[in-house]
Formats: sequence, C-alpha cells, structure tokens
Amino acid sequence: MILQKLLGLTLLGAGWVLWLLVGLSVLSVAVALERGAYFFRRRIGSKFPELMRLCDAGKLAAASELASGESLEAEVVRAAESAAPSGREAVSMTTAASVEKKRIEYEQRLSILGTLGNNAPFIGLFGTVLGIIARDAPLGPLTGAPGARFDPLKLSWIGTPTLETNICISMDRAKVKTFKDLQENELIIGNTGVGTGTYSYPKALNGIFGTKFKLISGFPSSTDVFLAMERNEVDGICESLDSVISKRPDWIATKKVNVLFYAGAKPDIDLHGAPFIVDLARNAEEKQALEFLYAGQGIGRPFVAPPDLPADRLKMLRDAFTATMKDPEFVADVTKQKLDLEPEDGEHLEALIRKIYATPKSVVEKIGELIK
Repeated sequence: MILQKLLGLTLLGAGWVLWLLVGLSVLSVAVALERGAYFFRRRIGSKFPELMRLCDAGKLAAASELASGESLEAEVVRAAESAAPSGREAVSMTTAASVEKKRIEYEQRLSILGTLGNNAPFIGLFGTVLGIIARDAPLGPLTGAPGARFDPLKLSWIGTPTLETNICISMDRAKVKTFKDLQENELIIGNTGVGTGTYSYPKALNGIFGTKFKLISGFPSSTDVFLAMERNEVDGICESLDSVISKRPDWIATKKVNVLFYAGAKPDIDLHGAPFIVDLARNAEEKQALEFLYAGQGIGRPFVAPPDLPADRLKMLRDAFTATMKDPEFVADVTKQKLDLEPEDGEHLEALIRKIYATPKSVVEKIGELIK
C-alpha cells in the first residue's frame, strides 16, 4: 500500500517535487544559520591555551573564573570545580556527564541536515531527473519480471543514441556452423544469468524452433564467456554485435566464429550471409513471438523522463536530445571511442512501445514462460 502511494506520487509530475526541494533547502539554510550562531556565541577563542594550563595545574577556581560564559569548556570547568571537594573520581564522573549534556545541546537539529543531505537525491528522483534504462526493462511489466511496477506507456520517451543487434555465434571448431546445424546438433554456450539476453534469447529459441542450445551459467560477464570460448570450455554465445566487435574485433572479420543468425531492429545487415531470425519464422504466431522476444533491440539504450510532462517541455527535451546526437563534437567523441551511434527519437520509441504492448496476450505469456 505504501509503495503504491509512493509510485502514485511519481505520476504527479515534477512541480510539487521542486517546491518540496525548495522548502527543504530553506529549512537546511535556517538550521545551518541557527547552529552557526549558537556555536559562535559559545566559542572560547584565544582563552583556550590559558584555560588548559590552569586545569593542568589544578587551579580550577582560576580556570572557572577565566572560562566565563556558556561555552562547552566553561560548563565542564565549572562542573569540575563543584565536584573537586569530593575527589578525583567525582570530578571525572561529573565532567563526563557535563560533556554529554553539552554534546546533546550542540548536536540539536544537526540530524535534520544529515537526513536532508542523505535523502534529497532520492526525493529528486520523483519526477525531476532523466533515466537511462536497460533495453529489455520496458518488457518487464508484460512478462511479469519481479519489481517491474511501472507503466512504460506512461513514461516520456526522449530518444536512444543507438539501436542494438544481437547475434548468436559459434567458434569455427564447433560442429554447429549454421542455424540448420543448430536444430540438429547441440551447441554449448555461456551466459551471464537469467534476465540477460545471453540467457533469454537462446532459451526462448529452444522452445520456438527446437534449437539445441545448451546453456552454461555462472559467467560474470560476456568477457568471461569469450575467454571460455578461447579456452575450449564453451563453444558460443548470444551477445550484442557491438560487444563482440569491440571485445574481439577480429572474430567476425576473419571468420574465427560463425554467425548463426542475427536479430534486432535492422534486418539488412551483412554478416557473411547469416539469416535474420524473424525471417526464419514459419508462421505469423512465430513471427510475433520473435518480434516480441527481440523488441528490446529496437529500444536500444533509451533515455526516459517522468510521466505526463507538459507537451512543450517534452518537445524541448526531445529536440535537445536530437541536436546532441548531431553535434559535431559529440559525434567526434563517439567516433574516437569507437562507440555505435544510430539514434532514434522519442516519437519512434513511443510508437515502438505502443506496438510492443499491443502484442497478443498469448504471445506474451508464451515468451514469458520460455525465458524463465
């Protein structure tokens, strides 16, 4: 119930959050000024060295006279002087009690600053920031992914700097060299865990086409799978094309690996004649299932904003994103870092999300069951 109410707040837009943050900022400044004035009035300043000398010499009466006012040092010295006739142990206990009492007074309201400082960034998440989400995250509410308590249809889609292409590859030594081989022979592949494309895609394809992927889990990253492939521990992986090219740039070019097939938003990539997976569908239902399975590839690496943004604000963000994608300095930096740049705007992503969520329930349930 509490979680639902908090999630409901995120749908109210950013205005209320900004006013809340302004109010909290004013409160923080007020507390800081009040505490600053409190400390200033109670400072002992240049008297401290002489006060310590008198205390070390046991001249508590003189020290008490010197440390006039409401400072911590003055309170402690006066407490020590009052307890002196009762002996050293009484002085120790009395001064300790005095220090603790003053500590509480000095730290009053400081917890407010600590609490605000720690939580203000999280408050800001309620409608005041942009997010970059994983490509398959928008599918979560459809497939019943744990924690997917949001509605992608209500988010404000800003754009994506690139689209994704996923490929399944096998080492040249493997018996499986084509998609047809994969339907007849087992291919041992590594994956990086449930919920990732390295696991979900091949597992679903085993159910749709009867392919013979044998999935080996336990790899922290695709880099670890690549190393295992080179060590003859596994024979393949289903991974994004840009990941394979960036981490093993010679594999595809020199045919050290076989590209069994590819999937994504672009059906016309030349990968040594490898087929586009959707083209292998044997009927309309399989085509829908494959398009839904790989829908995240078309979403890419999207930037999203809070729901219900005013139209002019959403347009401003989308225009700024599009301009950034075309900025010469940005493009040069992307090129220098050998990153992929194939941007799509927010309107495209919004239309794609609506298409995904129009997928028949039977297809969604089938894919959801296959990738568990």
